[in-house]
Amino acid sequence: MPSQLVDITRPITPALAVWPGDTPYSTEYLVRMDEGGSVNLSTITFSGHCGTHTDAHFHYDPSGERLAQMSLDAYIGPATVIDLRNALPDGGPILPEHLAGVDLSRIQRLLVKSKASAVPDDRWDEQFVYLAPETAQLLVESGLRLFGTDAPSVDPQESTTLPSHKTLRTGNIAILEILQLGDVEPGEYELIALPLKTDNDGAPVRAILRRKEI
Repeated sequence: MPSQLVDITRPITPALAVWPGDTPYSTEYLVRMDEGGSVNLSTITFSGHCGTHTDAHFHYDPSGERLAQMSLDAYIGPATVIDLRNALPDGGPILPEHLAGVDLSRIQRLLVKSKASAVPDDRWDEQFVYLAPETAQLLVESGLRLFGTDAPSVDPQESTTLPSHKTLRTGNIAILEILQLGDVEPGEYELIALPLKTDNDGAPVRAILRRKEI
C-alpha cells in the first residue's frame, strides 16, 4: 500500500504573520551570486515561535527543559486529526464536551483542525480556538503524548498565566502550534514533526502527515 505525505507546515516568509510584538522572518544576504559571489549565503532572523512550531517547557517554565533537552519520541508516531470547525465556528475554548465523541484512550497524538487553517498566512486572527484548562487536564489523564493545533496557542491570546500550557506540562505532553490542516481530512495518520535542536524556548518544525492508501 503506497503512502501519501501531506505537508502541514506554514511557509516561513517575510509575509508570514506572527504573534503581535514577536520577531517576524527576515533575510540578509552576506554573499549573492547575482552580485559576483560564488554562492548565495544568507543570515535569517525570526522568532522561535514563527509559523508551525513546538514549545519547549522552558517557554512557560523557567526551570523547564529547553528544546535540545526534550525527547523526540512525542513528535513521531500515530496521530489522530479531528475537525472542530462546526463545533467552534467563532473560535473560543475547546471544552471537554467537544471531545465527547473522541476515544482518547486509544489516541497518542491529537491534532485539532479549526477555522485557523483557513486564515491566510499574512493575516493574524485573535479569535482562535484554545484549550480550556479542564480539557487540558482531561488530555493529561488520558495519557496523550502530543497535542497539536492549527491555532497560534493552546491558551487564549490575552492569557498571561498560560494555564493550559502548564497543565499539559504536568503530563509531559508536547505541543505543536500553527499547523496548516486545511487539506487534511479527519482520521488516522503518522505524524513526523521534528524540531530544531536548539537551546531555546521554541523552534519551527517541518510537520508532515503520512496516511496509507488502501
